[in-house]
Amino acid sequence: MSENTAGSTMPVGAADGIRCSNAEREAVRATLYAAAGEGRLTMDEVEERLGRLEALRFRHELAGLTVDLPVPETEETTGWRPILAAARRALLADFAALLGRASEPAPGRRRLLILITALVGLLIAAAIVVGALHGFGGDEFSRHAMEAGEHGHSG
Repeated sequence: MSENTAGSTMPVGAADGIRCSNAEREAVRATLYAAAGEGRLTMDEVEERLGRLEALRFRHELAGLTVDLPVPETEETTGWRPILAAARRALLADFAALLGRASEPAPGRRRLLILITALVGLLIAAAIVVGALHGFGGDEFSRHAMEAGEHGHSG
């Protein structure tokens, strides 16, 4: 065996003996979560693979956890596109869970949270529309009060 670095006795070209890093484990973890989000894996499968992930030590072992999954598409990492794409995926997953069309049924608490969030969003949108139609400033309300007084209405 030849020496690669001080204290290492691994033969040159033996990639099977290279230990994996935390970043490499995190990339596999992200791939598994993405596959679950796409409906390719159930949560039980993800949890089982995550359990195996923590026991693995070498790079070549990591590939076995994602060998049956498609290679993730490389996404642009700058600008608004990745943010909008992630928001779109999250919204679609939430709507699927809300309508009961998700691959895994949404727990009642998540479904309730999605519904409340949608209602709050609608209320905010309605408040913006009403504010735009009737004015946002405080002087608008006093002007309406003055107009009501001019027409003989007391308010």
